[in-house]
Amino acid sequence: MMSKFFYKGRIEKKPKYESFGFTTKRAAKLGTSENPLNLTVQTEERKVSVVALADEHQLAVEVIVDASSEENTQALDVLLNKPTTTTFATTPKRNDPCHCGSGKKYKKCCG
Repeated sequence: MMSKFFYKGRIEKKPKYESFGFTTKRAAKLGTSENPLNLTVQTEERKVSVVALADEHQLAVEVIVDASSEENTQALDVLLNKPTTTTFATTPKRNDPCHCGSGKKYKKCCG
């Protein structure tokens, strides 16, 4: 029996196994313990509230309190306010009841 790599005279190289399966060179997801969010706040009270908010959403953060620099919590805001995917209702099939509420089939009314 011939190998599938040499079927009908085609000479194909074997696939490179490092390009398939589990990737070991992946970037760690932002907000995990491997790659925590780096945030800067101005007061201790704000630090407590930011840490509580991150714990509520199960995110790992490193908060630096620095009164001289401006507050930077943009990375946390981006992760908490992810845009949702928009979904559209499917169009009715020909024999489904019409969506306008007339009681007729879609093909006889609005189709």
